[in-house]
Amino acid sequence: MGLANPEAAHRDRPSAEENVPNRFELFLLGDGEKKVTEETDTRIPSTSVFTFNKEDHTLGNMLRARLLQSPHVLFSGYKVPHPLFSTFYLRIQTDGTMTPRQALVQACKDLVTDLGLLSREFTKEWELRKMVGESMDGGLNGA
Repeated sequence: MGLANPEAAHRDRPSAEENVPNRFELFLLGDGEKKVTEETDTRIPSTSVFTFNKEDHTLGNMLRARLLQSPHVLFSGYKVPHPLFSTFYLRIQTDGTMTPRQALVQACKDLVTDLGLLSREFTKEWELRKMVGESMDGGLNGA
């Protein structure tokens, strides 16, 4: 038949929120935990798999795309093993003229440069639009 007290049975079941890790665990490294580790793939020449801890698709996809712009990188791909864990694996294969680690370091430097340029250009456009908006309002915006 039915339960004598269905509300009590509902309280005894764990909620979905209890399965989700605390938000700070998604980006703060634990004691002795490294941000990036490298494992050389012995099956394929000039290939390494990098494990990134406390990162997600955002960085994985940016690195993959930037690495593929290098003429020395033959393959670059990443995967996130599980959506609840903020970890991804990045596989890099080079042509042998540079190591996968060198390719990754160069891609990181290039991304920092690109993002700095994006930030400057965005800020410049934002400030220009603010000035145009103020002149169109006759300086009475919010007065």
